[in-house]
Amino acid sequence: MPDRLDRACSTGVLAVLRAPSPELALEASEAIIRGGVTGIEVTFSTPDAPAVIRELIARHGDAAYVGAGTVTSPEQAAAAADAGAEFLVSPGTLPALTRAMLDTGRVVMTGAMTPTEVMGALELGVDVVKIFPASLGGPSYLGALRGPFPDAPLMPTGGVTPDNLADWFRAGAVAVGAGGDLANGASIMASDWTDIEQRSARFAASLAAARG
Repeated sequence: MPDRLDRACSTGVLAVLRAPSPELALEASEAIIRGGVTGIEVTFSTPDAPAVIRELIARHGDAAYVGAGTVTSPEQAAAAADAGAEFLVSPGTLPALTRAMLDTGRVVMTGAMTPTEVMGALELGVDVVKIFPASLGGPSYLGALRGPFPDAPLMPTGGVTPDNLADWFRAGAVAVGAGGDLANGASIMASDWTDIEQRSARFAASLAAARG
C-alpha cells in the first residue's frame, strides 16, 4: 500500500458530511471527532465547504484527517486543495476532472461501480477507487471485485453501518465512507450533537473490534 494512503487506511472511517450551513457542518464535525471518528469528508453540497475544511484543520491539525467530497469540477478541486484538504473525493470518474484532482497532489478517490469503471479509474491513476453506491452490492460484491482487482485500493461508500463494518473490511476495503448512518442529516438539522457523537462512537468501536 503506497505511503500516501497510510492516513486514509489508519483512519479507517471517513464521515461523509452534508450540512445545510457551515456552522452546522462544524458542529457536526466536532461531535463526530468527539465520538472517535477522525476522518471528515466535507462535501461540496455543504455551503462554503472550503471554509469548513480550513477551520477544521486549524482546530485539529493532524489529529483529524480532513478532505473534500462531492468534487464535481476542477475549480472545486483547486479550492479544496487551497483550503488544505488532504484528500479529494468525487462520486464518479471523469477523466478531465480526475486529472485536475491529481494535479493538486492530494490523495484522490473517485467513484466507480462496475469492473469497467474500476479499470478506468485505476488507469487514470487514482489513489483509491470509491465503490459507490456500495449498498447495491454489499460486502459480497466488494469481495467479488477483489478477484480481478486483488491489489486495488477500494473504499465502499453507502450502506456502511457499525453492524456490517467488519464485513466490509473482511471483503477487502482499505477504508469506508459512512454517510447517513454516521453524519445523520435529521440529527444535524435538529442540532442533536449527542446523537451524532453516539453514532460516531458506535462506528469507532466497530472499527476497533474489526481490527482487533
